[in-house]
Amino acid sequence: MHWIHFTDEGQLQKIIVRSQEKFQVIFKYSTNCGLSESIFTRLKKDCCPDHVDFHFLDLVANEEISNKISETFHVTHQSPQILLIKDGECIFHESHADISLKEIMEHALAPV
Repeated sequence: MHWIHFTDEGQLQKIIVRSQEKFQVIFKYSTNCGLSESIFTRLKKDCCPDHVDFHFLDLVANEEISNKISETFHVTHQSPQILLIKDGECIFHESHADISLKEIMEHALAPV
């Protein structure tokens, strides 16, 4: 699975625009948190369809971007946290040990 490193606030607008064509996933995690690292490792091992782009954001290095994501999508900040974006809106989010690629894919494949 290919993950796009989210390091610049300008990428957020690109994600929003791209979500008009293709589902976008943002995974926010802390490099200081064992659970975050464990979940990220598990997610990277899973296979994912081509109709979804995956982005990861290190909260320790990019706190301002994380806050902007929470504000933009009206989602309370959590870590680790995963958001599924479609048509500029967060249509699903989950945090901590409840994060699963299977559940994300169920929402990405569900009829709208």
